[in-house]
Amino acid sequence: MSEMWLWVLGACAIAYLTKLSGHLVPETVLEQPWVSTVSAGMTVGLLTSLVVVNTAVTGTTLVVDARLAALLAAGIALWLKAPYVVVVLVGAVAAALTRLAGW
Repeated sequence: MSEMWLWVLGACAIAYLTKLSGHLVPETVLEQPWVSTVSAGMTVGLLTSLVVVNTAVTGTTLVVDARLAALLAAGIALWLKAPYVVVVLVGAVAAALTRLAGW
């Protein structure tokens, strides 16, 4: 168990140093147009990958269950420009109905 603490502390140090290095980047580099394009693309890509993994994976297995139905329903509501609260409620209702149907 003592090894686990070393891994946690190492991960914390890496995260801290990564954030600190962002402050050391010169202002002239940050003002370049490609920097905002790359950072926006990375943000969307990371968020998308987190959503997909949390929706379609249980442990190390790909699954199709109510979470996928909830994501699809919420995605359609989002595409229709529904308010955020409505998107969340649509996803929750879709998940509940899918589970009620026995999936």
